[in-house]
Amino acid sequence: MIRIAFAGKGGSGKSTISGSFARLLARRDRPVLAVDSDPLPGMAYSLGIAVTDRPTPDDVVVEGPDGGPRWILRPGLDAGQFISDYATRGPDGVRYLQFGNSWGHWSTLQRGQHAWSQVVREMDPTAWNVIGDLPGGTRQAMFGWAKYADVLALVVEPTPKSIQVAKRLRNITKADWAPEHVVVVANRVTDGDDIHRIQQALDRPLIGAIPDDAAIAAADKRAVAPLDEGPGPFADAVERLVEEVESTYDAES
Repeated sequence: MIRIAFAGKGGSGKSTISGSFARLLARRDRPVLAVDSDPLPGMAYSLGIAVTDRPTPDDVVVEGPDGGPRWILRPGLDAGQFISDYATRGPDGVRYLQFGNSWGHWSTLQRGQHAWSQVVREMDPTAWNVIGDLPGGTRQAMFGWAKYADVLALVVEPTPKSIQVAKRLRNITKADWAPEHVVVVANRVTDGDDIHRIQQALDRPLIGAIPDDAAIAAADKRAVAPLDEGPGPFADAVERLVEEVESTYDAES
């Protein structure tokens, strides 16, 4: 099963790519769970799911035992049942869980994040291909929010700010829990010079180059999922990215 998390600077396009990746992978008859820990609703839009902006229900998470996690799933509710009960079914059969919602008091967000942590830690690893969208920036990724992933994909635009964030995220390779593969996806590139600039700065494997496709910006303005715009350079590039990630797993099996 593929387990990949997308990270990068806020606005780098990781939500757009991760949601489209999830749908294209699901079209290959794979069971796909899209896990969204970003407080912003970008992944839902890219999946083509109506954004409801609802937090994890209060009765799902209860206080943990002394000496344990602050919050845990209520007794009798395991990760598999949580997914069955609370994951939204999206286009192409993708199941979607949103944990990062910041609506309401900060404690609601904290409850949802603890639920997310327990679900990704305890879910059946043979049941789902997991596609994750991490919050923008470095904080959550550096604190281990990508522990569930075998592949951490750094989404990088050819701009100094985006490259700088990716350089910092690259240091995850030094953690004892680091995903096996930390790779780069160049996004919104216009030519070979953009790709070269990103490769030269990061010195990590480049597994995908997504072109700067004007149709994606147009779809975003109309709240239309990128793949629902139809075929185009963006969809073709993400399809190749899916193939590249699958080949990584095939080579190790």
